[in-house]
Amino acid sequence: MKLSQKLAEDTVDTVFKVLVDGSKQDYIGEKISQLEHSLQAACSAQEAKADEETILAALLHDIGQFTTSADHKQMLCDASDVDPSAPKKQISVGITGHERIGAQYLSNLGFSEKVCILVESHVPVKRYLTGKYPDYYDGLSGASKLSLKYQGGPYTQDQIEQFETDPFFKLKVQVRQWDDAAKVVDLQVPNLESYRPMMIRHLLAQ
Repeated sequence: MKLSQKLAEDTVDTVFKVLVDGSKQDYIGEKISQLEHSLQAACSAQEAKADEETILAALLHDIGQFTTSADHKQMLCDASDVDPSAPKKQISVGITGHERIGAQYLSNLGFSEKVCILVESHVPVKRYLTGKYPDYYDGLSGASKLSLKYQGGPYTQDQIEQFETDPFFKLKVQVRQWDDAAKVVDLQVPNLESYRPMMIRHLLAQ
């Protein structure tokens, strides 16, 4: 069912509120907010002249961390595993399956299959890259290394070869690379509102 202009605008308001409210939570192991991270990833996609679906996927790739879902289960570990100087206490390094939760959430709101596929891919790509390139693991943040254990660990050789047959393989890896690089303190990028016309246009086109 095609969305009306009003429903598309209301949907964007809902998505933006989820992103803004989510950014009030700690982004474990990083010195920027989750919203800044998402905006930096989207900006990189824009600068690479990606299509609008890919830009939106970069912007929304972590939305499953913040949406309300009965499937939300925290990935818990000791704070000292992320930061050796931290006091001994249990902290969350994210939501188990947030990539799937986010993709389903966006699909329910009327986003395209391509956006949802790319959102759901960023954790499998992390598993692919750690399996394919052992040095990639060394560049992950402490929290990302810990969450990898919950996410199934690095891909096996068979899984690597299978993943490389995916028609979206290169684009999925590119989105993950923008994700990885989007952790720069005080980087000036377009704000969330700048994506409103794009998101409305996208929803109306479905």
